[in-house]
Amino acid sequence: MKLKPLADRVLVLPAPAEEKVGGIIIPDTAKEKPQRGKVIAVGQGTKDEEMVLKEGDIVLYGKYAGTEIENGGEKYLMMRQSDVLAIAEE
Repeated sequence: MKLKPLADRVLVLPAPAEEKVGGIIIPDTAKEKPQRGKVIAVGQGTKDEEMVLKEGDIVLYGKYAGTEIENGGEKYLMMRQSDVLAIAEE
């Protein structure tokens, strides 16, 4: 199923959590939620706030931002554009 966000919402695919730190394997229960991900889809924005994010952007977001959605075996986050803290440029 294809998801299309409405208004000022964006669909983000979170980056995978760290598996190892300095040779130590981290169990699933101790992994921190990633705070970085790739924008998969964006809404049109609202009349008060234009959409500045675009598909493919790598973004940083708050630790508890968004709502988890599972689609096709993948876990995504649906959040408002205002929950995104920054666009990561390399």
